[in-house]
Amino acid sequence: MGGCCGHDGSIDALRQRQRGTLNVVLVINAVMFVVIVAAALFARSSALLADSLDNLGDAFTYAISLYAVARSTRTKARVALLKGVLILLAAAAVAAQIAYRLLVMPATPVFELMGIFSLLALAANGTCLYLLWQHRADDINMSSVWECSRNDIVANLSVFVAAGAVWATGMAWPDILVASLLVLYLIRSAVRVIGRARAELATA
Repeated sequence: MGGCCGHDGSIDALRQRQRGTLNVVLVINAVMFVVIVAAALFARSSALLADSLDNLGDAFTYAISLYAVARSTRTKARVALLKGVLILLAAAAVAAQIAYRLLVMPATPVFELMGIFSLLALAANGTCLYLLWQHRADDINMSSVWECSRNDIVANLSVFVAAGAVWATGMAWPDILVASLLVLYLIRSAVRVIGRARAELATA
C-alpha cells in the first residue's frame, strides 16, 4: 500500500510541475502575442504576423493543456487533436494574410522591426522550449505542447532570415516566401500532432 501511495505522490508531483511550467509559458506567449502582432502590423510583415499568430495559438494550447494535465489518456489525446486543428487554423490565417498582401496591399516590410522583434521572440520562445524540454516525453499532452514550442523557434529564425533578405534586396518577396514556408511547416506539424492524437485515441 505504501508503494502505491508513493506512486500516486510521484504522479501528483509530476502534474504540479507540469502545471507550473504551463502557467509560465502561457504568460510568456500571451505577452509575446500582443507585442509581436503590434510590431507585425506596424512593419507590414506577413512573416512576423505568422510568428505572432503562432504565439496566440500556443497561448491557447497551453491553456487547454493545463485542463488536460490531470485528465485521462483519452482526454489528453482529444486535447492534442484540438491542438492540431488550432495549428491548421493558424496556417490558414497566415495564408489569408499572404493573399491579402499580394492582391490588395503589396508593400515592402520594415526589416529593422522584423529583425529586432524576431530576436525578441526567439529569446522568449527559447525560454519556453527550455522549460518544456523536461516534459517532452511525459505524455501526449506535454509532447504536443513541446511540438508547438519547437515550431516557434523555427518561425523566429525564419523571420530573422527574412528580415535579412528584405534588407539585402529591398523587396517584399522574402517576407512573403518565408511566410509561405511557415504555412507549409505549420501544416506539416498539425498533421503530425493530429496523427499521433488519433493513434492514441485508437489505443486508449
